[in-house]
Amino acid sequence: MHDLFALAMPWWEFILRAVVVYTVVLGMVRLGGKRALGQITPFDVLLIVLLGNAVQNALLGSDTSLGGGLLLAATLILLNYAVGWLTTRSRRMERIIEGEPVVIGRDGRWFDGVLRREQVTRADVEAALRQQGCLGVDEVALALLENNGHITIIPRQKAAA
Repeated sequence: MHDLFALAMPWWEFILRAVVVYTVVLGMVRLGGKRALGQITPFDVLLIVLLGNAVQNALLGSDTSLGGGLLLAATLILLNYAVGWLTTRSRRMERIIEGEPVVIGRDGRWFDGVLRREQVTRADVEAALRQQGCLGVDEVALALLENNGHITIIPRQKAAA
């Protein structure tokens, strides 16, 4: 029972490990692109599970105590809150952490280079067209890949009859 709360390393090392791992993983997810955030596939779920397992040792080291796990959980939740607080108060930090929408199409044509760079497939944009009630790309005035990975289609104005 004593081992349940006995920490294998100093308390501050848990916090330091959590800050480092959180920052590095946030950076890697951010570099992964918008599409990965907006459209969760079975492969993405697998990646999340494996990523959690991969960073477990970096967070806990050799510690298996309840106290260490709770300290890490509290630190990660606090870090997540702090990032949210920071991005709502600083436009610059919001751009760095969350990114900005990207134009992927305009005036009836897709920007193929941008679609490739952002890893957006034709099936993704065609689904977005259908969801917005557009029959084809010729009806698109502007198409944006939002920060959250969703595609917004702004249709062209129909000519008055």
